[in-house]
Amino acid sequence: MQNSEIARMFEELADLLEIDGANPFRVRAYRNAARTITGLTDSLADLAADDSCDLSSLPGIGKDLAAKIVAIVETGQLEQLEDLKQKIPAGVSDMLRIPGLGPKKVAVLFHELSIDSLDKLREAATQGRIAETKGFGKKTQETILAEIDRVAEAGTRFHINIAMDEAEQIASDLAQLKSVGQVQVAGSCRRRQETAGDLDVLITSDDSTEAMDTLAAHQRVEKVLARGETKQRVRLRSGMEMDLRVVPAESFGAAMQYFTGSKEHNIVIRRRAVERGLKLNEYGLFRGEEYIAGATEEDVYREVGLPWIPPELRENRGEIELAEAGELPQLIELSEMRGDLHMHTTASDGTASIEEMAAAARDRGLEYIAITDHSKRVTMANGLDADRLRKHWAEIEAINARTEGIEILKGIECDILEDATLDLPDDVLAEADWVVAVLHYGLKQPQEQIDRRLRVAVENPYVHAIGHPTGRMLLRREGAHLSFEQLYELCAQHGVMLEINAHPSRLDLDDIHARAAREHGIPIVINTDAHSTSGFDVMQYGVFQARRAGLSAKDVANTRTLKQFRKLLRTAK
Repeated sequence: MQNSEIARMFEELADLLEIDGANPFRVRAYRNAARTITGLTDSLADLAADDSCDLSSLPGIGKDLAAKIVAIVETGQLEQLEDLKQKIPAGVSDMLRIPGLGPKKVAVLFHELSIDSLDKLREAATQGRIAETKGFGKKTQETILAEIDRVAEAGTRFHINIAMDEAEQIASDLAQLKSVGQVQVAGSCRRRQETAGDLDVLITSDDSTEAMDTLAAHQRVEKVLARGETKQRVRLRSGMEMDLRVVPAESFGAAMQYFTGSKEHNIVIRRRAVERGLKLNEYGLFRGEEYIAGATEEDVYREVGLPWIPPELRENRGEIELAEAGELPQLIELSEMRGDLHMHTTASDGTASIEEMAAAARDRGLEYIAITDHSKRVTMANGLDADRLRKHWAEIEAINARTEGIEILKGIECDILEDATLDLPDDVLAEADWVVAVLHYGLKQPQEQIDRRLRVAVENPYVHAIGHPTGRMLLRREGAHLSFEQLYELCAQHGVMLEINAHPSRLDLDDIHARAAREHGIPIVINTDAHSTSGFDVMQYGVFQARRAGLSAKDVANTRTLKQFRKLLRTAK
């Protein structure tokens, strides 16, 4: 049981309690607990198993919450949450994913208008009933109608971190069985797509009954949906569905290639097989009835005249041609990351101090970081004005001077305001080691204004990078509409970098635009946007995104040593 899962349960419980009209202090306690758990570096499951550890000593965790954490770790469930789920239909929670509809408004829709599903919400909005309800109005109704289809579709998909956690934990548990040989996660999860709809796990086994019985009884499994001799489909407690496939060892590579996809990539691979008088399917590569290959993916690709192609590239976006020419890139690895240039501390909305963030980054092997707390526009995150920022930077300098093993740069996440000005004056920005400019507000402005705002930021002599360029939140909101070609040209001209924000709810830039940026000669920075010491762990998802873009370490600025990075900054600007 991961910390993120436990935090998610408390967040969900807080939402449902608020919808149910519970005491606000009780609701807040669960939200605070979720925030505390998210910021922990130690595993709660390990702490709960340690008799000498008192969970109630954790900030915001009293005896009652500590007991609930133990229950979750031991059973995989929270009884109070399950009771509320029986009382409040799942469709009510779905409404929370629509921007502007928090628990209080959803409670009104549920209790006063008897709306308990997205379909009923759409009907009420279409009829104009939402706008007539106190506390809503026409604008909220328009937002609902504009967002409801996206939310309905998003409800069937999950962020890559959730998909990987689910699939890899179950795969790891199945691998412990003596009857199981090879185990691999396939599908979009293996290709590290930003989101996944369902999961595929492939195994070889001389006793499929044991493997399927183990999966059926797994703590993360809610229900077995179907079961045959070689395939089992289950629904997980997270809502994801998973297929377990048992394949012969001689077919394992062919099955992995087939079930990893993508469909477009596989069509080309099968066509190449046909051109060579072969037939390729999930059972292997055949010439007539004769088995040619299939035990490993490498064998399959070799027989169709190609080297093995990394799963992240299998989208039929030029990888076949690169492989045929022997020019596949040496994709970036997580171990090559040396710096992280976007993070927050208690000076704004982070949960850890400068020293704690530096120590956590050093423990993960990083050589340098930039502390980039929010500027003043982000009032809800306690953003910094010029005076507070200068004092914050003075503290960073003092801590950096006495800290060994890592360099701490003075940075700022500076908002690009709706009127196309920056949130801090140039004389302040000039004192920073690193400035990342971002769009947080006004994302629905016309493209012309968004482009103007980005132009102002890129042309500013003190801005080093544009962070999470579109401002999107995966499965929650679209990003701003902008001219990427204009952005590329401006960044290349003015020596401004573009960020892949590694947080799995952002992953902004996407892989297509990150590849295009590289083709324009723009250095990419991969940053975590960490708000806690555990936030550094999302770096891997940014690296996955870069791999999907075909990036090597040389394409990513913060794979360089600090000396090389500083030289790149001087050269660029």
